[in-house]
Amino acid sequence: MAGGLTYTSVDSTTLSTAEIYGKALVELGRAHPEVVALTADLAKSTKIGDFLKEFPDRFFNVGIAEQDLFGIAAGMAKAGLVPFLSTFSIFASMRAADQLHTDLCYQNINAKVIATHSGTSFGQAGSTHHAICDLAVTRSIPNLTVICPADGYETYNAVMKAYETPGPFYIRINRGFDRVLYKDADYGYEVGKAVEVHEGTDITVIACGSCVFQALEAAKFLDENEGIKVRVLDMHTIKPIDKDAILKAVMDTRRIITVEDHNIVGGLGSAVAEVVVESGKACAFKKCGIEDKFAPIGLHEDIMSMLGIDSTGIINAVREVMKKDFEEDDNWDDDM
Repeated sequence: MAGGLTYTSVDSTTLSTAEIYGKALVELGRAHPEVVALTADLAKSTKIGDFLKEFPDRFFNVGIAEQDLFGIAAGMAKAGLVPFLSTFSIFASMRAADQLHTDLCYQNINAKVIATHSGTSFGQAGSTHHAICDLAVTRSIPNLTVICPADGYETYNAVMKAYETPGPFYIRINRGFDRVLYKDADYGYEVGKAVEVHEGTDITVIACGSCVFQALEAAKFLDENEGIKVRVLDMHTIKPIDKDAILKAVMDTRRIITVEDHNIVGGLGSAVAEVVVESGKACAFKKCGIEDKFAPIGLHEDIMSMLGIDSTGIINAVREVMKKDFEEDDNWDDDM
């Protein structure tokens, strides 16, 4: 998809996914007068303030009242507007869970939730601000499309596709300055379709969000130093998940690792495991993420290291799973 977003390699190191979301929203606002923006007193933190500067009459701050934020957005959508509402992931998925469920999704409202500071990206703020359960909550709500972009360009694509696609969206982005994965926005992004960012035939790592770059770095290291061919899938869409890409990985590599900045219960790993189990195909499998506990407090990169979801942790997980056995019978024709 050709887009209007451009920035240099120097700019990319200083732009967070949230800042790129802010720029994408301004671009949408210029082209579509029905686009409005809402926040719960977090315009600066979520970067939605860029929209306020250009379109003050289409920007609404409801105060520290996340539940009202969702209700008001639902009413605006009913009136024909396209609201983009932005708050921290923990508040969007937990504090306003009832309104997300009932006001937006039950009515299949055309509203887009941009949930920032996801996972442990606001690590130093502590457990109250770690969004480690939001994927489990949101992917279980009917009608809701759930996206977890890997970098700024993918965030841009997700925002644009959210506008183009009717219905409620939950787009989960980080607080911090994410590593650049894609060179531009034109790599064939589609909602519900994983992107293969590294070829491999020995094992597949399926990751989302900030973990995709870490998985790619791990794959490069293992290829160059140990001869292990790691396929890396950027599973940016958690719901609807790309079943075909998962099953192809099972058939081709027979070993699967999932990596996410989220509880291993209910998130990406669980979604992938459901697909594998329902297929009836056997494979060696491991989920990497937060081991059903509250995450430590600290800088995001340090937390990722402690949780084993950085490149080093992924390398170790690949070595572990490469030692596991799986069903040797390659003929699954009788299982069809």
